[in-house]
Amino acid sequence: MLKAVILIGGPQKGTRFRPLSFEVPKPLFPVAGVPMIQHHIEACAQVPGMQEILLIGFYQPDEPLTQFLEAAQQEFNLPVRYLQEFAPLGTGGGLYHFRDQILAGSPEAFFVLNADVCSDFPLSAMLEAHRRQRHPFLLLGTTANRTQSLNYGCIVENPQTHEVLHYVEKPSTFISDIINCGIYLFSPEALKPLRDVFQRNQQDGQLEDSPGLWPGAGTIRLEQDVFSALAGQGQIYVHLTDGIWSQIKSAGSALYASRLYLSRYQDTHPERLAKHTPGGPRIRGTQPAPIPNLWLPPQPSEPGFLTSSPELKPQSLPLPDQIRFGIFAPRASLLLLGNVYIHPTAKVAPSAVLGPNVSIGKGVTVGEGVRLRESIVLHGATLQEHTCVLHSIVGWGSTVGRWARVEGTPNDPNPNDPRARMDSESLFKDGKLLPAITILGCRVRIPAEVLILNSIVLPHKELSRSFTNQIIL
Repeated sequence: MLKAVILIGGPQKGTRFRPLSFEVPKPLFPVAGVPMIQHHIEACAQVPGMQEILLIGFYQPDEPLTQFLEAAQQEFNLPVRYLQEFAPLGTGGGLYHFRDQILAGSPEAFFVLNADVCSDFPLSAMLEAHRRQRHPFLLLGTTANRTQSLNYGCIVENPQTHEVLHYVEKPSTFISDIINCGIYLFSPEALKPLRDVFQRNQQDGQLEDSPGLWPGAGTIRLEQDVFSALAGQGQIYVHLTDGIWSQIKSAGSALYASRLYLSRYQDTHPERLAKHTPGGPRIRGTQPAPIPNLWLPPQPSEPGFLTSSPELKPQSLPLPDQIRFGIFAPRASLLLLGNVYIHPTAKVAPSAVLGPNVSIGKGVTVGEGVRLRESIVLHGATLQEHTCVLHSIVGWGSTVGRWARVEGTPNDPNPNDPRARMDSESLFKDGKLLPAITILGCRVRIPAEVLILNSIVLPHKELSRSFTNQIIL
């Protein structure tokens, strides 16, 4: 029997996610068409023996969260419950506070996942590693380059046994290129060190304050209070992955995470990806889809054509808009991998051009001639005719006028560095707003024929002109 715990934090967190977190709790923000934590729940539900999924956080159990929990239980046929902390208790305090709920039914082990990470979640591989060599703590790790590793928890491992010998959270100097992914597998005995930290906090609080239970005793930081303290004692091990992984701390990182998940949909959820069909919007991707049984007619040799073998015959390759199954055909029949998600209730004009890496939410209207690329369009938004939206997030119920252009600047990892990660984005440098993706908050109105570039527009604003590199309050 297994369980999973997803740490969703609370409204005091996610400030870098504003203004998007004004309208919906950050864990429910749509990434690749579904709420952020649904990716976590889907991964947990696929692990054999999973009996229950618990969400722990400090959010009020409002209507959106309640509806999401009910829908998740029906879809995955698993108990999915929310446990609300009485106060923000850190990454480990909620685990100890709700220890009885976690250990109910005597689970063999339980996964712990931070809500603000994007991953392919190799939970089954972690479980196999845990069963081969059982220890209280198993951490999922990946690699980062030397500079960016300073922004994460760094792990020094024994390369033979994979024991964690040293752990430092966000070190000031280089420690290791192995970083903590925020995904763990704990044995039930892992809660004992959390109890020790709680008791130590309580004793320290009683020495400083009046007798009684110190309110801060329940705040436990897994990384600093547990991992750093127990490293090198044979209790913490690391499982390395080379799969996709990224943090989701800001709107820009949410857009990057959406790209990663959309690319995974080709293998995990192909039904979620829009297909290029005659009469529908054009889905543009980076490459044509592989076409089985493609027949290429041989052509006679041309003057000057050199071959390295007499068996090789030159062939004339048809243009991409001519390829179909063995014959030539117009572009309307070309199937492209656009990595585009379109909600079934969205209305998209046939002349719109979408992709790559676009997510269109519930009730969205996309007009004729619209161009969408590397963007998220949220519930109820309207993009009028010939709008161009690039590297942007269009908020709930917002309207972009005809021939308007909404564009941002991506802050993607260096594509030439396989260990590069998303940089921790800072809005300002030397008093100036840094170029980043453009964000339109809830119910923003953009007039026709204007440019909104590298800007953040707070909710319920009606603009009358173009803006560049500004925050519109």
